[in-house]
Amino acid sequence: MTIIEWRKEFETGNGAVDYEHRELVSLLNELMETVSDGEPTDEALDFLGEVNARISGHFALEESEMQRAEYDEYEDHKEDHERLLDDILDLMDAYENGTYVDKIDDFSARLHDWFVNHFKTKDARLHSALP
Repeated sequence: MTIIEWRKEFETGNGAVDYEHRELVSLLNELMETVSDGEPTDEALDFLGEVNARISGHFALEESEMQRAEYDEYEDHKEDHERLLDDILDLMDAYENGTYVDKIDDFSARLHDWFVNHFKTKDARLHSALP
């Protein structure tokens, strides 16, 4: 199940950041093939942990690039990263607790909105600041 199609507007112009953005889109799409409408599986929970770790690592790269570029909205962007990481942990807990049993479309929509909204707001502005 593809929940996010790659779009040119997701690119920041920084090769390392863009590469990771593409990887995260693929990872989120792969995640949706791992989760199911039924009870949470160990495989899906492990995959969610991997998603969290990869996103956390990506945010660290982005923050490093923003600091290097003396990005003027670094603090705001970093706070959004922290909020998003909290959201991912909440999503993981909700999935593990069975909140999304028979509601996988809600799970998918939440992931999609989370990623695309961050790209369209925070990362879109970052595009012009990174070399």
